[in-house]
Amino acid sequence: MSAMRSSVLERFQMAQQGTTAQREVQAGLVTFMAMAYIVVVNPSLLSQTGMDYGAVFVATCLAAALGSLAMGWLANYPVALAPGMGQNAFFTFAVVLGEGHRFETALGAVFISGVIFIVLSVLPLRAWLINAIPRSLKLGIAAGIGLFIGFISLRNAAIVVDDPATLVTSGTLLSAGPMMAILGFALIVALAARGLAAAVLLGMLAMTVLGWLTGTAEFKGVLALPPDPTPLLFALDIQGALSLSMLTTILTLLLVDVFDTAGTLVAVAERSGIVRADGSLPRLRAALLADSSATALGALLGTSSTTSFIESGAGVAAGGRTGLTAITTGLLFLACLFLAPLAQSVPPFATAAALLFVACLMARGLADLPWDDLTEAAPAVVTALAMPLFFSVADGIGIGFIVYALVKLISGRAGEAPAAVWLIAGIFGLKFAFL
Repeated sequence: MSAMRSSVLERFQMAQQGTTAQREVQAGLVTFMAMAYIVVVNPSLLSQTGMDYGAVFVATCLAAALGSLAMGWLANYPVALAPGMGQNAFFTFAVVLGEGHRFETALGAVFISGVIFIVLSVLPLRAWLINAIPRSLKLGIAAGIGLFIGFISLRNAAIVVDDPATLVTSGTLLSAGPMMAILGFALIVALAARGLAAAVLLGMLAMTVLGWLTGTAEFKGVLALPPDPTPLLFALDIQGALSLSMLTTILTLLLVDVFDTAGTLVAVAERSGIVRADGSLPRLRAALLADSSATALGALLGTSSTTSFIESGAGVAAGGRTGLTAITTGLLFLACLFLAPLAQSVPPFATAAALLFVACLMARGLADLPWDDLTEAAPAVVTALAMPLFFSVADGIGIGFIVYALVKLISGRAGEAPAAVWLIAGIFGLKFAFL
């Protein structure tokens, strides 16, 4: 037993990261609880295209499990994967329902984009792009993802609702959902302020149990056999996806996944303290390969693009620092195949409380910006603001790079912008103009 423990500690470099196996497993559980909603939301969205709900459920669990296991083992990152929010909405409402493509063709496009991701991950180009991002933009991306998470959490808890005049407004704050979310958030903050490493997990569990006891959340049971996955297994139409009409779809999937992944990896790595002194990310190629392979595999299983999840920040906040956190989350997604009723028993207000806490932690990156140099600080702030307002990590990154390049150019300091900045700004300029 001691030999196995030593092997685990050495494999995941826990001593160097100042963590323990117990803390990593606990963090993996927190990440899973923050992500568990995807096993309900993803099938609900994709089934609107005619895809079998049960088969999407299985594909979602398997894609999340295998992607997270690969990320943890290959890259030793505390980052879990699952079919991405935003990507599944694009798949459903733009590609299938909007443009009229069959879901089989859309799955083929996801697979092709995944293969392109893999090629880029093997080549040094993608790692070069991400490592060349200026530190100020990295801080803006991390803070922006935090604000995006915060906006999602407030919306999921109905604390923020839509309004035809002002776009958004406050919800009915004295109703059960918002009140429980606010109470859960306050509990998590109080526990964290007392130095409790499991603050996020305990806060979520407390609000879930309170929801069951008060009738504001439904306990749906524990065990159930997995649904039949065969209706979607290898159902993709690659030949149909190679048509000219699908070119912009594939390009959009490529851009969104590349920069969503970049933003998430940068943000989580920054928060977990694994970024090198020069601002680069260690083992980045392995992380990118795990992420891109998960997209291709997910398409074969029957789901939209699989990507690194920003909710991994919840596990990092709970102390996760190594790949054992992601592996724990992956194993829990496998178990979720048989524990679907229990996973669905965690109410949205409990998850919202945890995500709002994570948002507060991630937004503090703005404090580290070089405020005495506005050509660095201002584009980072624009990046952070754009993500929640655009409701897109990728588009927020894009506008941030464009602003950064323009500011440097107009201020006569164009040489300070790396070549990657000009390349990424140009790509997004073309995307905003033609896609």
